[in-house]
Amino acid sequence: MQDRKKKEQVSEEVAVVVRVQFPDDPVELDPVEEIHGLAETAGAIVMGSMIQRREKPDTTTYIGKGKVAELKELVEFHAADVVLFDNNLSPAQNRNLENELKVKVLDRTEVILDIFATHARTHEARLAVELAQLEYALPRLKRMWTHLSRLKMGVGMRGPGEKQLETDRRLVEKRIHDLKDELHKVEKRKERQVNSRRGTMTVSLVGYTNAGKSTLMNALTNAEVLAADKLFATLDTRTRRWQLPQWGPILLSDTVGFIRDLPHSLIASFKATLEETRQADLLLHVADASNPKVIDQIISVYDVLREIGVEEKDTLLVLNKIDQARELPHYNSLLERYSNAVAVSAKTGDGFDKLHTVVGDALSRSFQNVDIEMSVSNGRLLAYLAAKGDIKSTQYREDAILVHCRIPQKYLGRIDYDDAIITPHNAAGWKTDQEIAAESQTATEFDSVSETESDNPLVDPVIPPTEIESVADPTEATQD
Repeated sequence: MQDRKKKEQVSEEVAVVVRVQFPDDPVELDPVEEIHGLAETAGAIVMGSMIQRREKPDTTTYIGKGKVAELKELVEFHAADVVLFDNNLSPAQNRNLENELKVKVLDRTEVILDIFATHARTHEARLAVELAQLEYALPRLKRMWTHLSRLKMGVGMRGPGEKQLETDRRLVEKRIHDLKDELHKVEKRKERQVNSRRGTMTVSLVGYTNAGKSTLMNALTNAEVLAADKLFATLDTRTRRWQLPQWGPILLSDTVGFIRDLPHSLIASFKATLEETRQADLLLHVADASNPKVIDQIISVYDVLREIGVEEKDTLLVLNKIDQARELPHYNSLLERYSNAVAVSAKTGDGFDKLHTVVGDALSRSFQNVDIEMSVSNGRLLAYLAAKGDIKSTQYREDAILVHCRIPQKYLGRIDYDDAIITPHNAAGWKTDQEIAAESQTATEFDSVSETESDNPLVDPVIPPTEIESVADPTEATQD
């Protein structure tokens, strides 16, 4: 019943969409394209649109008195039920517009929240959406109530009474507090779940909504995740095993899509859902190469990543839908702008071989080849190396164990250096006891051997692994 009510919030309503552009906004061929898509995803039928260019918003109605009159005529002409703004309105502006237009007025955030409420499936997602909705509605309660008369008093209820608004505000604040407590427990549980996978390398898909992340995940892992040509088709995180050729099994996660001006309350509410992104070893930033606004979308995703604190994580840009983009005029310039990006088609599988190679190389760069000398009684460390790394060879001596291991840098840093001696691996491998004894005898007989020639090869310097070729900051690229 609750799902049905959610779907009927905007469903089958006739809508007029409005977009106000300001001097700092990017130039677009169709400024109302995105709000049009959001409206259709929410279930509305868009019959008209209005675009206005202003230096700054009007404090009373956002669009000014003249445009309000023009918008009212448009609403009456189409017999519209709702007006959808591609901008965020203040509570006063929203109230004034509804009084003038005599229809429901929703801003960009309300439309996105309505879509999220419709698409939320898991308990975690429902909690996050409800919290975001209540935090958004709290300062707007005044316009939602017309009955502000005091409650009736009776026997045992003498006193000044209380306005209905104040009662509702207290109830909303109490519900927000309860939701935050419940989501905090979900976040802790999610952190433990993610931490339990630390023995396996993880890759997370991020990107603008409808960029094809779910389709790409289905193609790579046979995950059968819902993939639809609409905005925010997926809200819940899905994690599946990806058998990466020439590398081995890793975990691939699909997360909620991002969008321009994503409400801050939603980002905070979906903290548990985005935990996969924060803990991933590598991010695959999927972008829709066929979209003329793809550069603006890439910048928007980096803005959201910066807001959730993962902007410095190793990221590979994946240009998806190249089967649709090859004939478009902006495609070649896009490849030139992002020369390190991997071009693929999740629909046809084109470019997957290169994607496999690049992802494998990126993950491998986080590994170190080391030789570890430990006590024979330190079985716990030996088991740790076997669980977290790849033991290439083991040599047992009277008082020590010598292990050649390939292990991720993050796990190597957790080893107590008081329990082991860690040195970069020598390409020639460990020397036998006979070779060590022979070298010692040679050093004794020939004092003329230089100190450099007699150095232990195990302490030769090693070149640190190169960093992943991350995509350049798109903000800087824009200035080129």
